[in-house]
Amino acid sequence: MEAPGLAHAMASPLNPRDGMVKNVSLESLQLCERDGKADDSGVVGIEELPVPRNIRISNITCDSFKICWDMDPHTTEKITHYFIDLNKKENKNSNKFKHKDVPTKLVAKAVPLPMTVRGHWFLSPRTEYTVAVQTASKQSDGDYAISEWSDIVEFCTADYSSVHLTQLLQKAEVIAGRMLKFSVFYRNQHEEYFQHCRDVLGGRMMPSVKDNSGSHGSPLSGKLEGIIFSCNTEFNTGQPPQDSPYGRFHFQVPAETLFTPDTRVYFGDFYCMYTAYHYVILVLAPRGSSGDLYCSERLPELDVTNNRFLTRVCGEDGRVEFRHAQDVILELIYTEPVPLELGSVSQISGHQLMSLSTVNAKKDPSCKICNISVGR
Repeated sequence: MEAPGLAHAMASPLNPRDGMVKNVSLESLQLCERDGKADDSGVVGIEELPVPRNIRISNITCDSFKICWDMDPHTTEKITHYFIDLNKKENKNSNKFKHKDVPTKLVAKAVPLPMTVRGHWFLSPRTEYTVAVQTASKQSDGDYAISEWSDIVEFCTADYSSVHLTQLLQKAEVIAGRMLKFSVFYRNQHEEYFQHCRDVLGGRMMPSVKDNSGSHGSPLSGKLEGIIFSCNTEFNTGQPPQDSPYGRFHFQVPAETLFTPDTRVYFGDFYCMYTAYHYVILVLAPRGSSGDLYCSERLPELDVTNNRFLTRVCGEDGRVEFRHAQDVILELIYTEPVPLELGSVSQISGHQLMSLSTVNAKKDPSCKICNISVGR
């Protein structure tokens, strides 16, 4: 995802200096940890140091950004350090360090600008932040003279990049398991859904915007339009399961109808929901479609004949064989409308297992199997 443009400045109604830190190590950019009470004992007072003006945020990723500003060049020689006040936007009116996992004070030696701020332990993807800057001069007794705070600016971190998604892909490959044959894609819904497709949508299932389930940094959530299908089979029957968390009516279509030689497959996400089940999201997009163009710029593409999740292989006899990974639950997003006449709708006989629904499901941030070292 392209990084958003420069942040928008806004005057702060509050003074961000709600107590400055003391006894901080200043070897590099760091978190400043302290208790919830304000404590100015490490600050000797406001001095004629330049106040950062026209704060600019650029090169934003899911866990880093660059920051620069303007200052009076005649007063910069006194500056030894920068104090950076960083807050999640929803917490910008609170600066009490109530949660160590939402740190707000950063310190850096004065370095040439722009300066990169990077850290997955305090920056999360797709999250709005506010930031203000203060210049400081370390005194001989170890205290600091400080400037006034700058105006506050706002910015939003980016989605996972293709590098981060490749890391997720590699983790998913480890647990995917052996490949099983299958022959149909299926979608379970309530009867009313299919009736609406017939009566209102011209007999077609239409793509809709993906919900917020899965990794918080996924470039699919809230952006990609598609229809979610499944293909997992029961190992003892080789058929789709009769139980479903999404409804008692079951649409199925031959795999070769949607997974053609002209279909591209992309890896989209890998997550779990505080259970032993792990989910892999794949995108199936006809070559040249709008979904294909969106995914080709953001997601790792899979070799349809040789990957650990979903394959289409043509044998020497000309017959096409489809296989899916056994040990992960595949969620397949098909990016184009699907006419109901291409398949069949029937009622399944099993139970509706709501506990397995992934609608807007939040990823378990503590799982070591499906998390990577960036914001969750």
